[in-house]
Amino acid sequence: MSGNSTLIIFIAVLLSERAFELLIARRNELWILQKGGREIAAGFSKLIVVFHVGWFAGFLLEGIAGGRQVLTPLPFAVLALLVLQAARYWCIRSLGPYWNTKVMILPGASLHRRGPYKWFRHPNYLVVIIEIALYPALFGCFWTAVVGSAINAFLLKKRMAQEEAALKEHTNYQEIFAKIAYRPN
Repeated sequence: MSGNSTLIIFIAVLLSERAFELLIARRNELWILQKGGREIAAGFSKLIVVFHVGWFAGFLLEGIAGGRQVLTPLPFAVLALLVLQAARYWCIRSLGPYWNTKVMILPGASLHRRGPYKWFRHPNYLVVIIEIALYPALFGCFWTAVVGSAINAFLLKKRMAQEEAALKEHTNYQEIFAKIAYRPN
């Protein structure tokens, strides 16, 4: 299989996973809205979508233009993909109907620390940080890895601050996570 074919298949798998993730997010969004919840920072969510579309485009274009192929043994790349997706779905399953790609708030909701949220406030973002850097790097797409990681760091810092503020205002978040140190500012 040529480098471009491997790259295209890898990106197609990622895009398929993201499409499935968006279906879960939409289902959860509707559930939260039915319960009286609402979205916070909708405009910023759109900016994050634009970033992810640009990241995928950059990854694909840099990979094809440079004739990139996986720099590590293909089984390692597949293993990395599987481990990161398992971690992502552990996060999704742990939050259940409260998980979303948007900041969705259900006032009065009682939060619980379970799954990876026992140890981290934002484990899903840790997965995203690793993916944004690792996947392009596996194919030698270092511009996408570096530039994407820098933009992602800026966006996630702001997104985490938005989530922290919204959850503190509308849920028992501060009480539940009082022992986990995280300062977004």
